[in-house]
Amino acid sequence: MITQLEKRIAFRYLKTKKNDGFLNVISIFSFIGISLGVAVLIIVMSVMNGFRSELVNKIVGFNSHIIIQSNDIDKDLNLINTNKIKNLTTGILETSSGEVVLINKNFTKGLSIRGYSEDDFKNLKIFKEINFESNIDIFNEKNIIIGKELSFDLGLTVGQSILLMSPAGEDTIIGNLPKQESYKISYIFESGLLEFDQNVAFVNINSLENLLNFNKSNRNIEIYLKSPLDIEGAKLKFKELFKDNFIYTWADLNRSLFSALKVERNVMFIILSLIIIVAAFNIISGLTILVKNKTKDIAILKSIGVLNKSIYKIFFFIGFYIGFTATLFGVVIGILFSLYIEKIRTILSQIFDISLFPEEIYFLSKMPSEISIKSILIISICSILTTTVVSIFPARKASKLNPIKALKYE
Repeated sequence: MITQLEKRIAFRYLKTKKNDGFLNVISIFSFIGISLGVAVLIIVMSVMNGFRSELVNKIVGFNSHIIIQSNDIDKDLNLINTNKIKNLTTGILETSSGEVVLINKNFTKGLSIRGYSEDDFKNLKIFKEINFESNIDIFNEKNIIIGKELSFDLGLTVGQSILLMSPAGEDTIIGNLPKQESYKISYIFESGLLEFDQNVAFVNINSLENLLNFNKSNRNIEIYLKSPLDIEGAKLKFKELFKDNFIYTWADLNRSLFSALKVERNVMFIILSLIIIVAAFNIISGLTILVKNKTKDIAILKSIGVLNKSIYKIFFFIGFYIGFTATLFGVVIGILFSLYIEKIRTILSQIFDISLFPEEIYFLSKMPSEISIKSILIISICSILTTTVVSIFPARKASKLNPIKALKYE
């Protein structure tokens, strides 16, 4: 532990004199550099955490949380309903899906279609804003619901008809030809994700099975959970119940996306950590110059009996104090900036008349931010540890100074 005398000497050395102007500049830049590095890291991590949370919320909002490829739909549904596992769910739906080709005038496009019964369709969260009392036939057979982006691309509106061509064959007098059916657009949805809005459409499950030559054995079970974020634990419980069925989750379907986000977050952490490391190395320069300037003082302290260990602790404490206070200041700045980042973005956009974080690119109405205590602790510990390590070398150099030689050349 550092003694009261050692602290007093350390704080006295921290107050640089007029002839220590360059040393003062280095200390200030070290403090600012570490503070900025910590603050920027917290802000970037908060924004990336917020973006990930917003993305997860959107995905679990319009996708089922768990899909079970059923071998016997009636038997499997009965197994779920008679098992305690049903307590984990908020909804259990029958569904079928497939790929078709959309034909509209001279334009063709591959399209993924999902089929639900009319009762199950009403339970989908993505369509919770629809007033079904005034839209009774919205999900009737020969009706189709498409995404907003797809309607923009093809210039489609509610009431228009489109042609869907199935990969399933249909026997005719001239041979086997792909089956084609005309569907009327009954509603246009908006999920908030470009890829989903462009490539997914919803139809009545009977229409889908007729178009693709499917039957009830091709149906799957969609599970909606009370806690969709705890997906791995829930998946294990369903696997225990359905050992012979193929089960996949929203996390499995979007694994590449979230892996990319995780890699990007880790890379950003490493790159921005270099700011702290560079600033921390300024502490070595500052302490080395301080040791050089205080050579006479160190020699006098040693000549009156101050131990090498005490000299080491004095200069080590100076480096540690700069790093600790700079980290603390950076944490405060980072948290405040993260809390008010949307207001700051709005003000900057108005002042410079530019669009920061445009909604048409990110599909978010505001810049997301989610402060993680764990991230802040990791950043703070790494910053303090770095500044602590770089303080060791100049402190050891000061403690090993020979007092006789130091006083001889002063």
